[in-house]
Amino acid sequence: MAELVLRRGADRRLRGGHLWVYSNEVDTDSTPLGHYQAGDAVQVRSADGRILGCAYMEPQSLICARLYAPGEQRPLDQSLFIERLQVALNLRQRVFDEPCYRLVYGDSDGLPGVVVDRFGDYLVAQLNNAGIERYRDPLVAALVTTLQPTGVLLRGDSRSRRQQGLAEQIEIVHGDVPEQLPLRENGVDFLAPVYSGQKTGWFYDHRMSRARLRPWVPGKSVLDVYSYIGGWGIQAAAFGAGKVCCLDSSAQALEGVMANAALNKVAVHVTTRRGSAPETMAAMRHEGLQFDVVILDPPAFIQRKKDLKKGTTAYRRINELGLKLLTPGGLLVAGSCSMHLSRAELMGALQQAAVRADCQLRVVEQGAQGPDHPVHPAIPETEYLKAVFAVKLPG
Repeated sequence: MAELVLRRGADRRLRGGHLWVYSNEVDTDSTPLGHYQAGDAVQVRSADGRILGCAYMEPQSLICARLYAPGEQRPLDQSLFIERLQVALNLRQRVFDEPCYRLVYGDSDGLPGVVVDRFGDYLVAQLNNAGIERYRDPLVAALVTTLQPTGVLLRGDSRSRRQQGLAEQIEIVHGDVPEQLPLRENGVDFLAPVYSGQKTGWFYDHRMSRARLRPWVPGKSVLDVYSYIGGWGIQAAAFGAGKVCCLDSSAQALEGVMANAALNKVAVHVTTRRGSAPETMAAMRHEGLQFDVVILDPPAFIQRKKDLKKGTTAYRRINELGLKLLTPGGLLVAGSCSMHLSRAELMGALQQAAVRADCQLRVVEQGAQGPDHPVHPAIPETEYLKAVFAVKLPG
C-alpha cells in the first residue's frame, strides 16, 4: 500500500479522531498528490513516520483523503465492509422495531462517502465520490452477505456527484427493486419513490421529531410546507389531525402525498397545494387562512459557508410567513438541514421572524437527527439536523 505523508504538525486533527485529510496538510515534496488516483488506498503517516491509519484518496479534492481505518493498516475490502455493516446494523436493531432506517451514514459508520437506506428487504445506496465508487463491487457483495436483501438500488445522481462531474446513473446492482418501496415510520405506512424521488426516495432523519407531533395535532388544522410525499403531514393526519394541507412545488410529490394518505385511510383529512412555498403562503394569508400547526421543513438554504448570511435571511423569511399563518397559541415546527447553520443561529432567525410577525414565541421542544444518523464527536459536520417546536403566544 502506498503512503501519504503529512506536514509537520498537520496530524493533530487526525490524532483527535477526525477522518479527513486536507490537501494543504500533505507533505507534497515526499508524496505529491499528482501521483495518486481517486480511490487509491494509502497508509497515512505523520511527519515523524507514525501510522495514523488507512485512507482512500481523492487527490483532486480539497479533502484529498478519507480515513476508513484510523490507527490501523488494512485494505478496503469486502471483509472490512462486512465488519462495518454489522456494527451499523447492530446499532439500528437495538433502537428500531421495523427494518426501515438509514443503515449507513458515511463517516459516522466508518464508511466515508457511503449512504445506505433500508426499506425492509430492499436497500438504496449512494456512493458520493469517485474514490469510494472504485469499491462498489466489494461493498455490494458485503451488503448482500450481511443482509440478504431482495434487491439493491444504486442512486448515482446526488448533488455531490454532479458537483464533482461524475456520471449520473440509477441502476439495480442486485436482485430486483420496484419503483416504489414500502416503509413504516412511527407506525405510519408510506410508499417511497426510490428511483425518481429526492435523495434515496425518503428522509429518515426527522423521524424522532415527527414522532413528537403526536400530542400536538389531534383535532387541529396543520400546514406542512415543503411536504415532499407527506412525511410530516401524513403522520399528523394519522395522529388525529382534523385537516392537513401539504404544500410543495412538485406535482409528483403531491401525488405521493395523496397516495400515502389513501394508504393510511386519512385521505378525507388531507388536501394539497402546489406552488412556490413563499408565494403560496403569501396567497394563503391573503385568503385569510390560518392553521393551528405550521411545519416548515425546507431544503438546505445554506449549501456553502459563504452563503450563511443569505441563507439565514431565507430561514427568517419563511418562518415569518409561517407565523403569520399560525393561530395564536398554535405550534410552529421549524426545521433546518443546513449543516452550516447552528442551532443558535436558527433560534436567532426564529426570534427575528417573531419580531417581524409582531408576536412572541416560546420554544417548548427541540429535535435532532435520529440514532440512525449518529454524530461523530470529532466531526461536527456529521451533525446537521435541527427541529424547533415553538408556541406562538396568544394576545
